[in-house]
Parts: sequence; C-alpha cells; structure tokens
Amino acid sequence: MAKVTVPEIRRKKERGEKITMLTAYDTPTARILDECGVDVLLVGDSVGSVVAGYPNTLPVTVEEMIYHTRAVVRGTERALVVIDMPFMSYQVSLEEAKRNAGRMIKESGAEAVKLEGGASMRETIKAIVDIDIPVMGHIGLTPQSIHKLGGYKVQRQREKLLEDARAVEEAGAFAVVLECVPEEVAREITSELSIPTIGIGAGPHCDGQVLVIHDLLGLLGDFRPRFVKRYVNLRPIISEAVKRYIEEVKEGLFPDEEHTFHLGDR
Repeated sequence: MAKVTVPEIRRKKERGEKITMLTAYDTPTARILDECGVDVLLVGDSVGSVVAGYPNTLPVTVEEMIYHTRAVVRGTERALVVIDMPFMSYQVSLEEAKRNAGRMIKESGAEAVKLEGGASMRETIKAIVDIDIPVMGHIGLTPQSIHKLGGYKVQRQREKLLEDARAVEEAGAFAVVLECVPEEVAREITSELSIPTIGIGAGPHCDGQVLVIHDLLGLLGDFRPRFVKRYVNLRPIISEAVKRYIEEVKEGLFPDEEHTFHLGDR
C-alpha cells in the first residue's frame, strides 16, 4: 500500500474519506496496526499514563517521546507517524518550540508533530510550520491543561472552540484533534474547516477518529471513558495465559521435551 503523507491526509477530507488514527508506543504494536491499514500512528504523550504509570501526561519528557517514537517508526512502513510535543516543550518561547520540534522530528523519524492549544498557540503553530515541520493541532479537552480545566471534562464553550479551530487552521496546521467536544459543535467545526478534524469523544461527524490502543484492546481494566469502544478485552486473556505459565513452571510441566535442547540437536 502507498505511504500515507501529510498531503494525503488533507486529500482524504476533500474526497470524503474517513481517516483512522490510533496511538502506538512500541515496535510490535506499530507493526500490527500498520499492517492493518491504519492511516496515522500517533505516539501520544498518553504514553505517560498508559505505559509509564504516571498520574497524567505532564511528567513526560522530550527524551521519552523520542525513544518511543523511534520504536514506532521502526515498525511502520505505510502509516503517517505523528509525535506529541510534551508539556513545556513548546510553551516557553517560539525559539524553544522550533528547536524542540526540529529535534523531535530529526531524532525520532516522525513526520509531523502534534501540540495542544488553539488561539493561544497560533503563533507557535505558525512558527513551527514556517520551518517546514507539519503540525497537527489539538483543541477541546487538552490533557496538558488538566489543572486549569479542573479534570477530564467535556468542553462546551461553542464560541471558544470555534475560535480555537479557526486559529489552528489559519496558523497552518494540516489537521486538528477535537477531544471531548459536543457532537453539534464538532460537526460545525468540521463543516467550516478545510483541514481534517480527528475526533475523540467528539461524535461521528469528524473527518476521522482516534483512540488510545490500550483502551481499544481492553488493557486498562475497568477504566473506560464514555467515548471509548472496547473492541476486545485482552486483560483476562493475558491473565489466564500468565497464570497457566506460573502453574506449569511450578509443577515442572514447562519446559517439556518439545521446548528443550539436547547436545545432538541440529
């Protein structure tokens, strides 16, 4: 299959084709998702919560994002790989934002960066785009602003959401994530913008959808936000396999003859 590029993502909206995006943080997962035909692999700063065990995304560093993105790139041939810019890697100054964006693209192999914020990040998005680094925006519920927002809540300020969406497009972003936005507002934004909208908790009218892969696969136990559809529950399947392994080792059943080497083997 042909490589997915930034211009191709924009053309998908023009053709009315839905865009699929999932998170990935390691090579084996990236390879599976890529082979399945997912359009975009997002190496999200959600890695802090679902992989590293942080209480939220704020502690994630540039170095951690580069490490995980390198792993994803090694498992990817077709999908567009987007790397999240973590908290405080782009908010301090335009120069620092450009420097970090450039470093993250250069050292990770990703093809675009994603950053949170609407109108307040207009100049930052433009500065990064002006040095030829594609930017994906992110408005609505922005997890890096968790303390300001007071929790993970649906964002209902229609005028602010519209202003933020317009600002992201005008600054030169090639797409924008809409997180936890009422369906009616997401539909209005999607209709107004010329760039694709990628929804997560924003209803069916966005140009594409994104989910955290751990949520889709049921790896996080009972944690399941309303907007998440669990397509399979792998947690009990993995638990059962591990329990069988423990039991067989303790009873001397593993390794058996089939899984043992001998001097005469070739």
